Amino acid sequence: MTEYVTVNEYGCDEFVEKRSRFIGYCKPVKTQDEAVDFINEIRSKHWDATHNVYAYVLSDGQIMRYSDDGEPQGTAGVPVLDVIKKMGVVDVVVVVTRYFGGIMLGAGGLVRAYSHGASIALASAKPITMQLCHNCIVSCTYNQYGKVSSLIPSLGGVVDDSQFGEGVDILFHIPEDSLNKLNKELADSTSGEVEAMSDELKFYVKG
Repeated sequence: MTEYVTVNEYGCDEFVEKRSRFIGYCKPVKTQDEAVDFINEIRSKHWDATHNVYAYVLSDGQIMRYSDDGEPQGTAGVPVLDVIKKMGVVDVVVVVTRYFGGIMLGAGGLVRAYSHGASIALASAKPITMQLCHNCIVSCTYNQYGKVSSLIPSLGGVVDDSQFGEGVDILFHIPEDSLNKLNKELADSTSGEVEAMSDELKFYVKG
């Protein structure tokens, strides 16, 4: 896996459907424990709600869980999970809280309402694409610095830091499949004197 979609931050949004109040919550998580802790946090916050429906998807082992929390089977948790899956989002938990307003929505209405609650929760949490990148360092002279520092972003790299001493050390990250091309360009432009070295592969927000 070289890319995946997750969410950037905690998000919350709400709407009213036939007097029922739906509040969608979303949060990035990495483990089942984090997901369950968030679900319990929302349940505690909305202890008086009629339902606290949830779903979460983790990239680790492709774990997926959901709960209708008392709504008719297939009308709540599954629609929330389906929205997450259709958006291709992982490492995320969504909780949709409902305060019943006295008017029955029917099975179709519930599916639409919980799907919408999940959608607005995910949107408020700002989906982002994470890309596998080389974490790199390249050392050069001051005369080479202008050329080297311009080549990195031209090939999709992002400079994280520059350290100036007797020479210049540029710390940057670059998509996994772009490092070889960068090193070819560096070799061509510096007569083979400069080469970027990777110390690890790490996921970064895709620019």
